[in-house]
Amino acid sequence: MNEKNTKRISKFLSLILRHQPEKIGLTLDINGWALLDELITKSENNGVSFTKDELDFVIKTNDKQRFSFNEDKTKIRANQGHSLKNVTIVTETKTPPPFLYHGTVAKFIPSIKENGLQKMSRQHVHLSSDLETAKKVGSRRGKPIILTVQSDDMHKKGFKFFLSENGVWLTSFIPTEFIKFEDL
Repeated sequence: MNEKNTKRISKFLSLILRHQPEKIGLTLDINGWALLDELITKSENNGVSFTKDELDFVIKTNDKQRFSFNEDKTKIRANQGHSLKNVTIVTETKTPPPFLYHGTVAKFIPSIKENGLQKMSRQHVHLSSDLETAKKVGSRRGKPIILTVQSDDMHKKGFKFFLSENGVWLTSFIPTEFIKFEDL
């Protein structure tokens, strides 16, 4: 499968499995799972065709591991990033490493300095455990600025952290006092 088709399917899956399943009449369960056959059929009925093998390829090769199958490959879901209020992917809290990272761009810094990092339309603020991933995330909107989050200090003060299946750290809010704004 070519890169253009892989990207097209991945973007479509992000839209449908994270934000707008109703666009094709798809129903997700409380854990974000959609029946695979239903996804394929309803997608095709709405002008977007792909096979199970193509989905398998997209899931295996997605650099951020955004999607996953259940054990018997009858269901599919996005691992995190949902704006849907009725989907809850993570429930078990985890102890984070001492520092986590958030990639952003300059235009958001004034708001972050004033209000902290907020989840906005998503269910959680997304954090990376390594600088490279944070740089990739931040560079999607321009020149990346990497913020260092004092996650261990937050955790000690009672903030909850979750770790998604694909290694993204999640929390509901990061107050400014826990963000290092170095070189800004």
